[in-house]
Amino acid sequence: MKSIRWLTCSIALAGLTMAGCGRPAAEPTASSAAPNQPASPSQAAASKPAASTSAPGSASSSAKPAASAGPKLVLAYSNITANSLPTWSAGEGGYFQKHGLNIELQYLAGGSKTLAALLAGQVQIAENGGGEIVGAVAEGADLVAFATISPVYPYRLEVSKDIQQPADLKGKKMGIASRGGSADIAGRVVLKKFGIDPDKDVNTIVLGDSQTRYAALLNGAIQAAMADPPNTLKIEQNGFHPLFDLAALGLPASQTVQVAPRAWVNANRPTVQALVDAEVEATARAKKDKEFVLNILRKYDKLDDPALLEDAYNFYTFHVAPSLPYPKPEQFTDTIAQLSETNPHVKNVDLSKLLDDSFVKSAADRGLDKS
Repeated sequence: MKSIRWLTCSIALAGLTMAGCGRPAAEPTASSAAPNQPASPSQAAASKPAASTSAPGSASSSAKPAASAGPKLVLAYSNITANSLPTWSAGEGGYFQKHGLNIELQYLAGGSKTLAALLAGQVQIAENGGGEIVGAVAEGADLVAFATISPVYPYRLEVSKDIQQPADLKGKKMGIASRGGSADIAGRVVLKKFGIDPDKDVNTIVLGDSQTRYAALLNGAIQAAMADPPNTLKIEQNGFHPLFDLAALGLPASQTVQVAPRAWVNANRPTVQALVDAEVEATARAKKDKEFVLNILRKYDKLDDPALLEDAYNFYTFHVAPSLPYPKPEQFTDTIAQLSETNPHVKNVDLSKLLDDSFVKSAADRGLDKS
């Protein structure tokens, strides 16, 4: 852990801005208007759900379902990590149903697959890293990013025993999910700060989702990989160690962003508002209801080890998931800087057009983060 502290300080001194990173906006006063009206969000309000005793995925939930749900929508996510905790919480807690939504959560391994499914019209909403989103927009996709549910880099770089300092990474193999993906961007940002050329000094290998990367690390196919809890403890139990910790810095990042085609968003704004409302309310509950989150982690991450559960709970609930998931331009700074080196069109991406924070602002104005 000494190396983590030294490297964390070094990164900060190297000029990475830490002020305000990943912090929720100031919380407004709650409204007293009637709930369960996603088509008229200005008249909606949060109602505090009663404590649930049902297991995740059961029909019973603390958020009372709406009398009738709309047509089925598919929301695709690309990694089995709790970066998607706000989405999982909204589904498991019944908050989608409460807001009149019929949402199917679909796991598609790797950000390139979720984005391809979105652009092909196979899913209506996707959770992707900012790199994949701006890359697609640079090539002509017309998308709207309306929520950043993971606004920091939730990674530690886990490395083999023989890697004790950044220079030791030279000539080694590092696994990533996809070119231009969040883990790739995070790795490039930090490696460059320590004089390591991610294209020449390190052999970067695309391996898809996090589970595949971790398996490759454990079997010796790679020597380094960005990892997040609970996988960090699993990996360290097998002799690896963290070279540095990005999450501890709280650097702004477009780690997990919810995005949809602009035409669909424009035609379904009440639906998008209902989705954001549900996730903000579910996140508010998660920050107060530990057992609720632990049940979700048990289900999605297949966890039963108390130490792993505790680590993942604290990490994602209090250091990653924002109370209000505003999409902000600064979250995309590293992404655009890195991708523009190989794709000059990325520099032309208009973030003011891509990002729409009106849905989160509406939820904040109605005090849903205080549910």
